[in-house]
Amino acid sequence: MPTSSSLVTNLPADFNTFGQGVDTSLQDLLGGTTGQVLSKASGTNMDFTWVTPTDQTPLTTKGDLFTFTTVDARLGVGTNGQYLVADSTASTGLAWATPAATGFVGVSLTKSAAQSIPNATETVVTFDTEVFDTDGFHTSTDGKITVPSGKAGKYLITAQIMVNSSGSQTQGGMRKNGTGIFTYYSSTTGTALMMLVNTVVNLAVADYLEIFVYQGSGVAKDVLANSYTPSATVFSATYLGA
Repeated sequence: MPTSSSLVTNLPADFNTFGQGVDTSLQDLLGGTTGQVLSKASGTNMDFTWVTPTDQTPLTTKGDLFTFTTVDARLGVGTNGQYLVADSTASTGLAWATPAATGFVGVSLTKSAAQSIPNATETVVTFDTEVFDTDGFHTSTDGKITVPSGKAGKYLITAQIMVNSSGSQTQGGMRKNGTGIFTYYSSTTGTALMMLVNTVVNLAVADYLEIFVYQGSGVAKDVLANSYTPSATVFSATYLGA
């Protein structure tokens, strides 16, 4: 820069010399492209460089989430009603999930024909007709209601069984995985025996329930078929929740 004693005739040369120094000092500030930022290249004074930020947002749409894989990543917004869950198989470790249906879950079974119960023989009652079965609880006519995958929890169990076991010792009830958990016993002199089950049980996946009957009349007796009368034979399970 000119000094206070510089002559007017010296000023052009002085300013030229000054401008060259400024250009050399600030040349790193020149250039760069849109979106780049200025960064120190070293500890030396006036040593800069233009760089593209590595933490720029990848988000493009309303509702997107800023996540990470091995680098910053975008997780696109899910659809209405979905919720975010941890998912180790996803590249970001996150995924959008659709809630399971919250409608009725359960099964109701009946009999289309009478079933003979031998004398003095504990016999499982079979059910060959499905009134409804939402999730595959009943897979054969062996009389079992089996808890399907994803449906462990509390169940309301109801059953109504009519046996034409006059003047005999009759016993019946419900088993869980082959072990009795609800038993009805009667020594009756009437023309038939009505057995009722109404209870709540806790069941795990693959647990099964079945109704059994024992009668000691001396001859075979029948579990009556279903009908729309008080003698209806039914077996049902209603899922109450986990």
